[in-house]
Amino acid sequence: MISEVKLKKDIVHFCQKLTHQGFVANHDGNISVKVSSKLWATPTAQNKGDVTEEMLVSLDLSGKKISGTHSVFSEIDLHLACYHLRPDVEVVIHAHPPVATAFAVSGIPLQKVFIAEAIVTLGEEIPLIPFIPPGCPNTEKTLSSFLPYADVFLLQNHGVLVLGKDLAQAYYRLELVEHLAKIEWHAKPLGASKALPQNTVEKLLEKRKKAGLQKDPAHPSKQENRVSSLDQIVAEEVNRFLSQNH
Repeated sequence: MISEVKLKKDIVHFCQKLTHQGFVANHDGNISVKVSSKLWATPTAQNKGDVTEEMLVSLDLSGKKISGTHSVFSEIDLHLACYHLRPDVEVVIHAHPPVATAFAVSGIPLQKVFIAEAIVTLGEEIPLIPFIPPGCPNTEKTLSSFLPYADVFLLQNHGVLVLGKDLAQAYYRLELVEHLAKIEWHAKPLGASKALPQNTVEKLLEKRKKAGLQKDPAHPSKQENRVSSLDQIVAEEVNRFLSQNH
């Protein structure tokens, strides 16, 4: 197990990477790391480039602060829901990489992943999760329709949410989502990116599974009595949200 001293240094390191890459601005974004029965998290109201080890806060898995002179960020419920729904997850990062977030705020999902290496890393799809208002009591319920099937997500009108086993894995997944969003954006005037053949996708997903990166034992579209695709799940969740707010 990584030492607490090393963990804090690593959190600060990736906070700085978020800032240097332009994935956050002002007080945007947050990082949390689960260590046994507690979390270490970035503080609220601080630019990630200014975060120091002394600013980090610890809290239990219910969100109660254990230590630290700063306050916990207001979106901690989003992180807690991820840990509750995915016990295998040890890191959650939320950020606003500009191009991927442009898709999110437009309510436009990214296309199915169209680069072979990225399918092994991220899976076949990057779901678009309907807007979750701050402090929404249904946060975990909404996320439960998506988190079992992927590790990276667009949050409508919010940004990008990434899960991982460690800080490096989570951060580089975030970096890859932004890279794919840029490629898709530049491909649109050229006629849009083309999907990979499905038999190729299946082989890549099998490779992902063998690498221990595929949580769900079978692709959702191939399981009986379940929604046929994440696109349909997204549509159902959007309709549910709209019906509740009219």
